[in-house]
Amino acid sequence: MIHTDGWKAYDGLILNGYNHYRVFHHENEFARGKSHVNGIESFWSYAKRRFAKFNGLSDEKFLLHLKETECRFNHREENFEALVASFLWKKKKKMLV
Repeated sequence: MIHTDGWKAYDGLILNGYNHYRVFHHENEFARGKSHVNGIESFWSYAKRRFAKFNGLSDEKFLLHLKETECRFNHREENFEALVASFLWKKKKKMLV
């Protein structure tokens, strides 16, 4: 299932077997039922600002940066350093057991 805006490049998604739902911003539509793209647009806005700090990313490391950015975005209201420390501490405790 894919939710997008009305950009024509997405037309072929249904031909590849996806359930494709659209909202048409150019028609002042920003949600259609449960379909909206505000969340993903917010994420990519955040990600682009974060990636710009690196002045480009190598293909090999892009996915790692993307996943870190996803984690930071999903936990943006929390102390990220403390969150990472808690992940590492739990893993270390499991290794000691």
